[in-house]
Amino acid sequence: MPLAAVTEDVEGAARAEKAPDAFRTIKEVSDHLDVPQHVLRFWETRFSQIRPVKRAGGRRYYRPADVDLLRGVRQLLHGQGYTIRGAQRVLREHGVRFVQAVGRGEAAADAPSPLETEPGQDSSAGEPARNAVADTGRAALAAALADLRACRVVLASLRLPPEE
Repeated sequence: MPLAAVTEDVEGAARAEKAPDAFRTIKEVSDHLDVPQHVLRFWETRFSQIRPVKRAGGRRYYRPADVDLLRGVRQLLHGQGYTIRGAQRVLREHGVRFVQAVGRGEAAADAPSPLETEPGQDSSAGEPARNAVADTGRAALAAALADLRACRVVLASLRLPPEE
């Protein structure tokens, strides 16, 4: 068995044996959330609620609550399409526990992101803007589908009859 495979098995076994309430390194969190380490560091600068414990040499250790919060931020940004400002707004309006619940799949953020509302407009009025975007997109898709069907008709008329 190659040395690399043995090393991977040992590292994997060590990760599997860690208690659920144990602190995690940035590498472990990065692997778990499928997010690069530099993105986690960037999120720390944008979300003041993300505060891992830092030990000597600046090593970061994330508590389980930190991991839940990061999972929620990831879900807001990557899963639900929020901007950084939109995710910050959800955190400010709904709190850390809500975003942690979003990360665990126990809640869904349905407030619109800042791109979907006009400046100065309250977030509850964002639903018509979201529907308008969806209607515009739907109309564009319908037009594209009609064009593709017309192309199919033209191409079918150009086909040569099968040779016998």
